[in-house]
Amino acid sequence: MTIHPASHQKTRADDRGNLLNLFKGVRNQSEQLCHSLETEDYQLQSMPDCSPPKWHLAHTTWFFETFVLKQHEKNFQAHHPLFNFLFNSYYEAEGPRWPRQSRGQLSRPTIEEVRQYRASVNQRVASLLDTIGSGTLETILPVLELGLHHEQQHQELLLTDLKHAFAQNPLCPVYHSSHPSHQTAQNNSLLHWIDHAGGLVWVGHDGKSFAFDNEGPRHQQFVQPFRIANRPVNCADYLAFMRAGGYERPDWWLSDGWACRKAHNWTSPLYWELRDGQWWHFTLQGFRPVALDEPVFHISFFEADAFARWSEARLPTETEWETACGESLPQSRTHSLHPSGHSGHPGQVWEWTSSPYTAYPGFKPAAGALGEYNGKFMCNQMVLRGASCVTPSNPLQHSRPTYRNFFPPEARWQYTGLRLAKDSQL
Repeated sequence: MTIHPASHQKTRADDRGNLLNLFKGVRNQSEQLCHSLETEDYQLQSMPDCSPPKWHLAHTTWFFETFVLKQHEKNFQAHHPLFNFLFNSYYEAEGPRWPRQSRGQLSRPTIEEVRQYRASVNQRVASLLDTIGSGTLETILPVLELGLHHEQQHQELLLTDLKHAFAQNPLCPVYHSSHPSHQTAQNNSLLHWIDHAGGLVWVGHDGKSFAFDNEGPRHQQFVQPFRIANRPVNCADYLAFMRAGGYERPDWWLSDGWACRKAHNWTSPLYWELRDGQWWHFTLQGFRPVALDEPVFHISFFEADAFARWSEARLPTETEWETACGESLPQSRTHSLHPSGHSGHPGQVWEWTSSPYTAYPGFKPAAGALGEYNGKFMCNQMVLRGASCVTPSNPLQHSRPTYRNFFPPEARWQYTGLRLAKDSQL
């Protein structure tokens, strides 16, 4: 993933103080997310798709060391000669890497050593920003900005990965014990349809602010008339699907989805548990009853698609979703799960679309290692739109109509749900 060539405002390059404060703010958020963790928690890796909190903290630091300091710091020396091997994620151009599925086996470096690593790189980046000329700063700015957005992506992953790990523990650890206010107005409303005339529409980011490279180039697409639901599918809707035999009827499922359901014995969304006739689910605050008005989340693309077929509807394409979002699509809200001083997007859920994750017309990955961020993953994954209740919102904005999230169709550990669409006769 790289940034759009015009994704930063050049006027910011001379405002070193604001830039440094932004850098410190994002870096501090990652550490604040870990304030309630015990030492043993930093090592948890519950499946290959997840990473330990310690690895997230180290990898985001490696990003700044590799792509900012290594390129621009005079007399650069790596903090540790093996950290490039241990904390590189998937950048082939940066050399070999420790296996992803084995990140939880690394008891060393310790979490204290990782904190020292973060502090050292933070200080070196601050010193670099204070001493370089405006021309070099202009060169660094887009990479630094990408690194900050990248770190906020890992803040969301840190929480979802930790939730998955805690859910495997019979003690049901509580990450965050506060009880945030419950906001139900939009999700408790009756589902109704919003009509869109379709036609030739613009899709993609306009390049006037930050965007990842997969959000462009901006281009036009033709859309047939369609209808889209005013809100995401909630738990009451989904329970009706379950009671109607949704997990027993293969005629509502794609072939691969039905095979996946059988292989993993899916009978409900991830983290749901039936207790004395009532459904509960595991959250970052521990187990609590399923709230019927909340959006359903932790479902795969396959489950979302099966629900849509049962509903005699379908999933929207990502173009339909973006078109509707730019016009009249309301955001859902229930409760905030995001701790540590930034609210996230309360109650929002990543919404599966029917669109495969592929390149927009004219897309070209950037040269070098940073060009590996997005483009090479454009295969066998589906696009999601929106944001989730653990998506960071400050100081950077990740909830925008053009943001293209993507996961394999069987993925469930993210806050993933759906919104229905239909063809229209307008």
